[in-house]
Amino acid sequence: MHIKEIKELAKKFTPEQLENCITQAIENDGKSECYYGEDVLEVVNTLAKAQTVRQLMEQGMSEIEAIRELARKIRQVQGVEK
Repeated sequence: MHIKEIKELAKKFTPEQLENCITQAIENDGKSECYYGEDVLEVVNTLAKAQTVRQLMEQGMSEIEAIRELARKIRQVQGVEK
């Protein structure tokens, strides 16, 4: 997880803008107005994580709380945490 990039994207863009960037990245081989990279999956993953962090921040969480919640959700999906 690229926490620095996720934090910067979450601060700079709204969830809706990040959603548009995810669509652009999928359609343009990993390139969007928000973020770009050579691996489409990595770009989409980074943008989706930033979108989740931003949504949590808009619900009232601090940045660090939102990042911790994202990490918890990832561990939960991976089956590491219940």
